[in-house]
Amino acid sequence: MRRTTVRQAGLAATAVAALLVTTPQLASATARHTPLAVSRLTATNAVKAAADTGGDGEDESHNSLVATEEWTEARTAPGIVAPGAYGAAFTALKNLPATTGSYTHVTRKVYNADDPRYRDYASNSSGGAGNVTGRTTGLASDRDGYVYAAGANGGVWRSSTGGGHWTPIADSLPSLSSGDLELDSTGRLWYATGEANTGATSFVGAGVFVDSSPRTSPFSVSGRVGGDELESTIINALRFAPGIVYAATSSGVWTHSTTTLSGAWTRIFAPNPDYLAGGPLASDPTAAYKNIANDVAIDPRDPSKVVLALGWRGGDAYNGFYRQNPGSSAWVRFNPKGAIPQNDIGNVSFAYAADGSKLYAINESIRAYFYNPNTALGGVYVSANGSPFGPWTLIADSTKLKDSGSALQDPGYQPGIQAWYNQSLRVDPADPQHLLVGLEEVFESRDGGATWKTVGPYWNFGFPCWSIDPTKQTGDCPQTTHPDQHSASFGFYGGQAWEYVGNDGGIYRRPVDGATNADGHATDWVSLNDGTIDALQYYSVGVGTDPAGGGMAVSGGLQDNGQSILRANDKVMGSNFGGDGGDTLVDPNNGCNIVAEYVYLAMRVTNNCNANQGDGSPEQSTSRDIDPLDPSPRFIAPMSPDTKNIKTWVAGGEFVYVQTHGFAIQTAAEWNPVFDLGAGHSATSISVSGGKAYVGWCGPCNSPGFVRGIAVGNTDGTGWSQLTLPADGSVLPNRYVAGGAVDPTNPNHAFVAFSGFSRAWTEGPGAGIGHVFETKDAGATWKDVSANLPDIPTNHLALTAGGSLIAGTDLGVVVRPAGSTKWSRLGTNFPTTTVTDVEVSANGLLYVATHGRGIWSTRLGRLA
Repeated sequence: MRRTTVRQAGLAATAVAALLVTTPQLASATARHTPLAVSRLTATNAVKAAADTGGDGEDESHNSLVATEEWTEARTAPGIVAPGAYGAAFTALKNLPATTGSYTHVTRKVYNADDPRYRDYASNSSGGAGNVTGRTTGLASDRDGYVYAAGANGGVWRSSTGGGHWTPIADSLPSLSSGDLELDSTGRLWYATGEANTGATSFVGAGVFVDSSPRTSPFSVSGRVGGDELESTIINALRFAPGIVYAATSSGVWTHSTTTLSGAWTRIFAPNPDYLAGGPLASDPTAAYKNIANDVAIDPRDPSKVVLALGWRGGDAYNGFYRQNPGSSAWVRFNPKGAIPQNDIGNVSFAYAADGSKLYAINESIRAYFYNPNTALGGVYVSANGSPFGPWTLIADSTKLKDSGSALQDPGYQPGIQAWYNQSLRVDPADPQHLLVGLEEVFESRDGGATWKTVGPYWNFGFPCWSIDPTKQTGDCPQTTHPDQHSASFGFYGGQAWEYVGNDGGIYRRPVDGATNADGHATDWVSLNDGTIDALQYYSVGVGTDPAGGGMAVSGGLQDNGQSILRANDKVMGSNFGGDGGDTLVDPNNGCNIVAEYVYLAMRVTNNCNANQGDGSPEQSTSRDIDPLDPSPRFIAPMSPDTKNIKTWVAGGEFVYVQTHGFAIQTAAEWNPVFDLGAGHSATSISVSGGKAYVGWCGPCNSPGFVRGIAVGNTDGTGWSQLTLPADGSVLPNRYVAGGAVDPTNPNHAFVAFSGFSRAWTEGPGAGIGHVFETKDAGATWKDVSANLPDIPTNHLALTAGGSLIAGTDLGVVVRPAGSTKWSRLGTNFPTTTVTDVEVSANGLLYVATHGRGIWSTRLGRLA
């Protein structure tokens, strides 16, 4: 979600975990999404300048590309990760001994993005999204009120009440990363793991699982279809023909029997097999993009008519539609009849009418992706005779959708600007003329695409009905859906037909025959994010004593859902900063002293939890801009307090910055740049104690030419230097430095954590072995203390007062108890999901931020 121009401008990112490498196409695309194709420095500062002036700044599509790239770099550099890495790590993690004690699910509460307590210049409150959760990439619903929703990295949830009162049903699986979710004709629920939004992902899956009785039972590992053929892939779509299921994956198109679930999957087509695992070009930096299948269209009237849509969103020689030659097993690319251009096919979604009379498609245009500053959408098309071969007719383009009531009227940001990322398409099973198209917004046509309405606008800001009046949720505007659509479904409940959409804010429902106002906006959306589903994707967590009493105030930065704030006695969690939420810093002695990062070190500080019922103007804001305007910070840039002195903070981009005024800081001028990491280098982690800081960095940060390092120095500006770290991984792995921790009793004693996988899985130079390393002489020498720690990306470290070392990994939390050299799983009942931050609080609890299942806590006193 972008921040409103009434508030802080600049556009939030959507950190989908796509397996990106820097290619000429990506470089061009990044420039294409940067205003006037200026440099990153200029573009970043343009966002920040816009935030001060109320302008629009850099667009969300550019931010999404950067976020996608950087999230993945941490897990893949310096090379390509081989299939099976996450599966092996899951097995190793489950085989670790576990400490006693369980977790409390802290954020299993309603999260109100329109909370009237936080009507601030820097929030999106009153935008109209209402209650939200994390990105929902799969939806399925039936005729009896059962709805199933898949979180991007949060697994599958079930509702028996037409939406709401959710129960997780996939937590025993080795992957909660969600691609497609489909009910077959017998009522079985098929779950394709491996998030499928941009063509490939670091959060690859563990294959396809089937739940034969999803109304009453959860998924189990024994329900996996086939063998390990689809491990370490992403799955864009599952499509069914009599007795067979097709899977469109990042390694081509596969099929399997739907009656016999054992036995291997069969790959029926991969356009560039030399780039597959084990092939002669498997180590090529572009290998991950050479066999991407986006969707499969199967004519329900004649299942022998099958079309495959393949291609990388940024364009490649193999992009296009494929058919099987009659009487042959060979698949060949063909030119679809009609309006869809053979040479301009990108990311594609198909949807058939139930009777097969019509076939609809969304196409992302490669040409627009590179050269159109307003949109990446090629169009929405229909094959009016239902044939997947056409002829195809254009029924909507960006202009037509913009004129249907869209909120996206700004030059440079119009419908389809993220068509490479935001796509969903469903046809009403009772009416082949009625379809839902999901891009950034929800569009509806009831006449086969002749006319359109924006039934789910991006937000309500800018419409005449909008008001920031805190006594109203959204002024006179009806509730809308959260932006960035990824899934849709039609179902029944209570004798009524409903349409469901899933997006970066969760799940929403309205009647199929619902009402719209004069602007074409639906007046009857209901948020189904009732707090029983928590798929929130946190980057960070911060905790402090609530000044109002009663316990702790918990804050966290979220993908596309701002900063959350949960006060000690709250029944509802609110959003006090908008857009994306990055790193978070909270005063342990006063949980209303908060520093919230937007992106790129764009930080704001508040001393009252940013509670504000003003008029939305900068003058009424209760937060202050303290952005140091670094030339090249990471998208989610690190900042940290000195664990011995809460008034001393360190933040990092290209420069390392220190300020010593604590939460009394008033302006960005109070930051002191104490060290230059070097041109092209960007800080990736910061740990500080006793006046000594350890700063990890990378640059270049992508696999080709990857370089990493660690700088060490004092917060008073003295003694800074770069450690000598050979690129061959002989001292420390040549991988992404993701986290660190400093012994509060001895600042020369520190630990660092490395993301990615060891050389057993990473085909890159110097990948090395191990994930956690210890120094007792301020980095002069290092010792690998990974021991029995599974080979898994390790993202964050924390030290307890008693000396236990805690690590957050891509599959959960592990601990090395004080006095031990071995690692254990920390506690019980924790979901298998990515941990991005672990923070020890003053009340003896460990708070854990996950990128898909919210925030959890556990009492550290139970550690052995």
